[in-house]
Amino acid sequence: MNQPIIRVEGLEKIYEDNGVPVQALRTIDTGFERGEFTVIAGPSGSGKTTLLNLLGALDAPSAGRVLFEGTPLSELNKAQLAALRLKHFGFIFQAYNLIPVFSALENIEFVLTLQGIPDRERHRRSLEVMKELGIDALAHKRPNQMSGGQQQRVAVGRAIVTNPTIILADEPTANLDSATGAALLDLMTHMNLEHGITFLFSSHDPQVIERGRRVIRLHDGRIERDELRPAA
Repeated sequence: MNQPIIRVEGLEKIYEDNGVPVQALRTIDTGFERGEFTVIAGPSGSGKTTLLNLLGALDAPSAGRVLFEGTPLSELNKAQLAALRLKHFGFIFQAYNLIPVFSALENIEFVLTLQGIPDRERHRRSLEVMKELGIDALAHKRPNQMSGGQQQRVAVGRAIVTNPTIILADEPTANLDSATGAALLDLMTHMNLEHGITFLFSSHDPQVIERGRRVIRLHDGRIERDELRPAA
């Protein structure tokens, strides 16, 4: 078995809601390997988004630890965590999180700008990704001139343009109709199979769960079942 990209050990997360502690995750132990296409599934409040945020170093656990390629995230300072996210992670959010005053091309280029990639190389890579995603005609359109499906494809382009180690997708089909959601999943499946990009989803959408080659089901902050499906 390969060394997991991410390993979590004894992971717990407690939030406060009006001064009342709420345990979102309870003693999670698992790992994720390169090339996975995995869905973290469960009803609202099961802890799936919380787990995804901890895996992506967007939040810190209350107990336990997250290790990325063997390094505990708790040993990294804020600047190091930001650099880790920038280099290794691509994020796809339910609400797209595009910058409204930027064009589609500028939104995709933005992460490369943060990485210090020169203008010409940044432009070339972004246009290349847009062509592969079938959205190059949208290059100069702003988010409010695009459909939800188009905006989510731009968000996918922004996530993959840096060639990340892993992409974390939080409810990526939640705001899309079923046909658009299926087309987006086809696209991400292609990216996984053809380019080896690792995808971790949080979702309660049956069509996302159906596509997962591994499905981790959470209930009340615990892993209820971890199912590895045979290759089709």
